[in-house]
Amino acid sequence: MDGSSSSSNSKPITFHNHYNNINTSIKHEKLGGFICVQLEWRKGKANPFASRISARMGPRQMPLNIVDDANRLPRIILTEPAGSSAEVLLYGGQVVSWKNERREELLFMSRKAIWKPPKAIRGGIPVCFPQFGNLGSLERHGFARNRLWSLDSDPSPLPPANNKSSVDLILKSTEEDLKTWPRSFELRIRISLSAGKLTLIPRVRNIDNKAFSFMFALRNYLSVSDISEVRVEGLETLDYLDNLMDRQRFTEQADAITFDGEIDRVYLTTPTKIAIIDHEKKRTFVLQKDGMPDAVVWNPWDKKAKALPDLGDEDYKTMLCVDSGAIETPIVLKPFEEWTGYQELSTVSSSYCSGQLDPQMVLHGLH
Repeated sequence: MDGSSSSSNSKPITFHNHYNNINTSIKHEKLGGFICVQLEWRKGKANPFASRISARMGPRQMPLNIVDDANRLPRIILTEPAGSSAEVLLYGGQVVSWKNERREELLFMSRKAIWKPPKAIRGGIPVCFPQFGNLGSLERHGFARNRLWSLDSDPSPLPPANNKSSVDLILKSTEEDLKTWPRSFELRIRISLSAGKLTLIPRVRNIDNKAFSFMFALRNYLSVSDISEVRVEGLETLDYLDNLMDRQRFTEQADAITFDGEIDRVYLTTPTKIAIIDHEKKRTFVLQKDGMPDAVVWNPWDKKAKALPDLGDEDYKTMLCVDSGAIETPIVLKPFEEWTGYQELSTVSSSYCSGQLDPQMVLHGLH
């Protein structure tokens, strides 16, 4: 698909959405090499959540593919010429799918995930703001992951370059949020897709008349073949807080992190690149980040998996969370200051022969 202009070719499509009981009229046009989607929402017996969606869609015409099916929330479909794709929800501003050019799913999504607000959705890449975990008085991991975001109609001029597919989302403080967290903010995120890469650029702006602090994390649920055949490199010799031992501080002694039981650690002052090596699939995830010095490594293992209502009993075997975050030291913003973070997930082929991938190859971009 190139950027050349083409004649307009409109065709209305109307269908009934059983999830939220609204009739949806979609008018799509091919303009400048994009499929432009125009949504017109006609209320049936819409629930309060569904009736707010039209107000969140921003401009009526946009180069985005937005899909709504019978069982899930409205999703933005991102694609790029090499054939990879991603799916992003307005609910939570959450990436719920990332597939490579061979249509292999790279993110884990629980088979028992609850796709109904106000529940958080187990899997993909939830946005944790303004709190991580239970480190504060707010709901676990903050409220951003279970709020309805909007399309950002006036985003800042950020990358990506040509031939990437991206979407800009925004979450603003509401009267409801101000009751529990009395700070006025704007949280933006750009989600960009390119061949072999998924990039997220979060930004938080203080629009209050006083300073405030916050925690932030992108919780990356990675799909793996077998957790016992996975290792994480790049965190060796670093200090970490062990959430299974009342956040006691330890120093990582292993050459790489491997898994034979539950793990829940916050690694501190981490490098900009971390490698997650899946030996069975001979695939390595490379997590590159900036502005988020901490990295969380989490797997619930068998007992906790059985205790979580939205996670299958055996799901722990095929998932691993490696998060980018600013957790130990919250970010402080003065009035009208802005913080920007950066995360890039990519995959490379890793030939596992000797038992260990040379970390210098991946962590220093020499693959």
